[in-house]
Amino acid sequence: MTAGTANLEQRVRRLFDELAEERGRYTPALVPREIGVVRSVSTGIARVVGLPGVGYEELLRFPHDMYGIAFNLDEDEIGVVLLGDYWRLSAGDQVERTGRVVDVGVGEALLGRVVDPLGRPLDERGPVMSDRRLPIERPAPPIMDRAPVSEPLQTGIKAIDALIPIGRGQRELVLGDRQTGKSTIAIDTILNQRDKDVICIYCAIGQRTASVAKSLAVLRDKGAMAYTTLVVAEGNDAPGLAYIAPYAATSMAEHFMEQGRDVLIVYDDLTQHARAYRELSLLLRRPPGREAFPGDIFYIHSRLLERATHLRDDRGGGSLTALPIIETEAQDISAYIPTNLISITDGQVYLSPALFELGILPAIDVGESVSRVGGKAQRAAFRSVAGDLKLAYAQFEELETFSRFGARLDKDTRQVIEHGRRIRACLRQGESAPLSVAEQVVVLLALTEGLFDPVPLERMDEAEQAVRQTVEDLPDSLAARLESAESLDQEDRKQVVEHARDLLRPFLPVDESEAP
Repeated sequence: MTAGTANLEQRVRRLFDELAEERGRYTPALVPREIGVVRSVSTGIARVVGLPGVGYEELLRFPHDMYGIAFNLDEDEIGVVLLGDYWRLSAGDQVERTGRVVDVGVGEALLGRVVDPLGRPLDERGPVMSDRRLPIERPAPPIMDRAPVSEPLQTGIKAIDALIPIGRGQRELVLGDRQTGKSTIAIDTILNQRDKDVICIYCAIGQRTASVAKSLAVLRDKGAMAYTTLVVAEGNDAPGLAYIAPYAATSMAEHFMEQGRDVLIVYDDLTQHARAYRELSLLLRRPPGREAFPGDIFYIHSRLLERATHLRDDRGGGSLTALPIIETEAQDISAYIPTNLISITDGQVYLSPALFELGILPAIDVGESVSRVGGKAQRAAFRSVAGDLKLAYAQFEELETFSRFGARLDKDTRQVIEHGRRIRACLRQGESAPLSVAEQVVVLLALTEGLFDPVPLERMDEAEQAVRQTVEDLPDSLAARLESAESLDQEDRKQVVEHARDLLRPFLPVDESEAP
């Protein structure tokens, strides 16, 4: 035997000795796994047997990379809400427990992306790389961790910022009949957050693909996707995805709020969310309640919207502002779901189909709309120029209705009506055209000072455009005060009014424009 052969034999023997030693040290671990069986499949739900240890709302894994939520824990079976293409399952398929609840990826990687409620990409830009996941169902912040609403969330819409102001951390309901501009208000509010350090989450629930594509195109064209995430559950998706969509979107928003950021979340719309929950509940044979809705329909929305708040400084100082949207039928705001959400939220913006048909856009009914919190957060400059605007507009609407009966009106009444018509004309605003704070303040100041009253109604749009140019002509210090939280003193108001009066002279009738 040569030395090389002996050396090789020694190395092989040593290798086998090490393997024997490792084998002696290895103790196989037996991990118990519960595997159930699908008993039946219906539209969006499955009934499963053989999982005695499953927990409520636990995530279950099905074949074809599909998941479901354990919703009904009955004595002999489990009712599961499916989160995918339920028609791919059949009776006899195996079901496996995951030991966790539904969670979703969160973080900066979601900005600019379009995802489904499970965080899977829908925009063909590859997977979303998130380094943290949060459960979609989380308890709302305790009362002691909350701070008063003190900062305004500017929408860029004059009628809202002046008359129905929204604060950061507020929940403001947007409601109205179909095709009255509810989604447009939400999209314009997102567009106005550009360069304001506000993260936006737009949650589309049960919307048509064309509607979602249109909203996405507007956000991309205006450069808003840099700070926005779209969470989409389309109308042809499984009802389970529509049900979890707002909760998943809220968890994505809460991640930024807990980092001290200001976040705006839009739920478009919660009527579809309630319908999806109703469908699932009836399929799972949950007992129906008032108006054939389940008794806990109020709870699914209250526990969602309660998560919107403004945190104390020692908790990061972040805020989550919610704009839930719901659809009314035949202007009935006293129906079941509208009254539910009106009682949960801090105010409502009501859109009137009558105003919409008259071309008064946005079709905000000032009399039916209210903000119970935002006035505390409204800028002092806004309060000083818009304080009496709502009252003047309400008086005008009442007198205008009275004047239609052909009654003879005195001079003061005619003046109130003419002033009110200028208010209505000034509150009109085009789509995707939010205004800055300074532009709104100068227009509203000119309005409250009566500078628009002599202007013919047919030239109000041009006159308002001219007044907005006042901002460019003002001294930098004054323009900065208009944008800040400071109130305007008499000298500031006088300077703005003089600039606006000069710019309005070309729009006045000849006899009035020549007056000193």
